[in-house]
Amino acid sequence: MNTLFDELRQKNKTFSFNGFSAVRDEKGVTVTFDFSLDGVCEFHPTTTVFTDNLTLLNDFDSPSAKSILFALGMVELVSYWKAACPPTVLVRCGRLSDEDVLWWKKLWWGGLGEFFYRNQIETDFDSFVQIKSEGDFPLWQGCRTGGLSLVPVGGGKDSDVTLSLLSDRKDRLRCFTVNDQLARTQGVLAAGLNESDIVRTKRIIAPELLELNRQGYLNGHTPFSAIVGFLGLYCAYLIGATDLILSNESSANEASVAGQAVNHQYSKSYEFEQDLNRYIQAHFGGFARYFSLLRCFNELQIAAQFAALKQYHGVFVSCNAGSKQNIWCGRCAKCLFVYIILSPFLSPEELAKIFGSDLLNKEELRADFLGLTGQAASKPFECVGTVREVNAALTETKKQYLMRGEPLPLLLRDFAGGEPIKPLLTEFNEENSVPDEFLHYTKEMYAYASSLS
Repeated sequence: MNTLFDELRQKNKTFSFNGFSAVRDEKGVTVTFDFSLDGVCEFHPTTTVFTDNLTLLNDFDSPSAKSILFALGMVELVSYWKAACPPTVLVRCGRLSDEDVLWWKKLWWGGLGEFFYRNQIETDFDSFVQIKSEGDFPLWQGCRTGGLSLVPVGGGKDSDVTLSLLSDRKDRLRCFTVNDQLARTQGVLAAGLNESDIVRTKRIIAPELLELNRQGYLNGHTPFSAIVGFLGLYCAYLIGATDLILSNESSANEASVAGQAVNHQYSKSYEFEQDLNRYIQAHFGGFARYFSLLRCFNELQIAAQFAALKQYHGVFVSCNAGSKQNIWCGRCAKCLFVYIILSPFLSPEELAKIFGSDLLNKEELRADFLGLTGQAASKPFECVGTVREVNAALTETKKQYLMRGEPLPLLLRDFAGGEPIKPLLTEFNEENSVPDEFLHYTKEMYAYASSLS
């Protein structure tokens, strides 16, 4: 039990969302939020949408725009609230209905599950926070649309697969990034698109939060993908896009801790996808569809598809530790997971070329290996696949080593094995929101993955 949680809540009774503003200059639109940990400090984080390469169909500061920015602020504030976890959040810039309060509490609760777990905080849905509101809620007043689709690109294999599947729609595609990383731009270029097709954004954390962290206030994971979702909707609104096409797989639905509702990827889950679509209908006039093109598939099927897309192999990077240097660090659970999930489909030489070494031969990765294979209390708190998928991938990889008569890598020597890979390559997750006109892309990918079984 974390006594600091209770101590901070006793000292810090309220957190306020006071307002937000948006201004535009020759480079783009900068949104500034006004939060305060009352009696301690204020936070003014900014997010900029660069518009110098864009044609805007809608006003950046209209009532409709403000209704999206208000919602973006409601999810941004969690990063600042969590420093002291005050029992009350006072929303001073928009009145929320009882239904709205429950919607936001559900997102915060699910998105903070890892934060509570890793900080050993004991609380419950009813008591972790109360949300009070005052003022006028920004009301949606419609928008112009231009028939575009917006694809968030993170630099990893998943969004590269999505771009590849949508190659016949290139003239109607735009890509969306949060903070620059070379792998993101290179992935867009490898898909045959141009840098002018990228909607770039830059999110800056308020320095006061970093100072509180330095002083020992609480810190931890928040629902970042929900921030990406609402920021993506604002960008879609600006350019008149009517689809926000994600690359979240069925595996994102699995809990990080067995038997508990703690999911590092909660805001990538199908549950949140459904919730956000309901919010879009209720508050944004249903102007855009929010769906994952890859929700039908597991990580193994996506890896099989990606393995055939050689043009991306030298440019993709999804290692959080190495993201600023645009490298695979080769020392973290995310690197190990991606290496494992690709290992049935690429040779050890191809994998070493991507990652710089044979990660299955690294003793320092054994703890992560045990977590990924279900031999530890929890999976690594990263965006990784299911235990079942990891074990099936390793079972196939071990079999291939034995068939070639090659020595097993260090981490495979004591690996007992799991189920065969073939059944997983023929799965199709019916719980998805893929619109009818996009289903032929999923059928194309399913046919390829099934052909490998």
